[in-house]
Amino acid sequence: MGNLCCSSASKLSGGQSTHDTGKGRGHQGSAKYGFSLVKGKANHPMEDYHVAKFISHQGHELGLFAIYDGHLGDNVPAYLQKHLFSNIIKENEFWTDPNTAIFKAYEKTDASILSHNPDLGRGGSTAVTAILVDGRKLWVANVGDSRAVLSKNGQAIQMSIDHEPSAERGSIENRGGFVSNMPGDVARVNGQLAVSRAFGDKNLKNHLRSDPDVTNADIDANTEILILASDGLWKVVTNQEAVDIAIKIKDPQKAAKELAVEALNRESKDDISCIVVRFN
Repeated sequence: MGNLCCSSASKLSGGQSTHDTGKGRGHQGSAKYGFSLVKGKANHPMEDYHVAKFISHQGHELGLFAIYDGHLGDNVPAYLQKHLFSNIIKENEFWTDPNTAIFKAYEKTDASILSHNPDLGRGGSTAVTAILVDGRKLWVANVGDSRAVLSKNGQAIQMSIDHEPSAERGSIENRGGFVSNMPGDVARVNGQLAVSRAFGDKNLKNHLRSDPDVTNADIDANTEILILASDGLWKVVTNQEAVDIAIKIKDPQKAAKELAVEALNRESKDDISCIVVRFN
């Protein structure tokens, strides 16, 4: 299957200037990537993790990219970093029905996280994952509000869906929960969590979903870049602004770092994690 261990963890400590950054490329020359992760100004340790790498699997090249944005600790995103892609690729339908394989793997991984409680604690994590198959087909899935944005002919195309409590109020209430809207704050599930879908969060799981939205796209000559990032970027930078910044920078590592710097300049307080994939 190839090496499925993760790229370097994005668990950081120290001030906001602390960075985790790096880059790589596919063996077939299909794409190259860079990433940049910056601890935010919040008074807690860095809770974002990432995966960015290419592997060989059953005669194919797979590009594996993910941002896992944790909350109430980093145990769940660290678990996802080690296991989620492996679980997806192990699904029998991966080559014939990737949509079903990804869906099943997300649900099974969440069940595994909950079964490991209390070892993993009461926290949780969002996830946005992208699988690039032979440089030609892209599969994106997500739970929560980390986001994937694709650029075709310079136009930003959002490939993921932000799972916000206000947008999924009906589902939450049908599960016995409620959505609070306190003045000056974002909508929260049971007054606590600002996303309506997540991995983990055992105390809220009766009212949360962990099933992903899955989308796909063909990578052609008009496709320039893919951006995956946590909400530390998207709270202050629009999809098109992010594309406009990154598309001008040929080195995807420098592009990812520039996006993180822009988010800091716009006073984003959250952890900022960003991967840029540039297609050849």
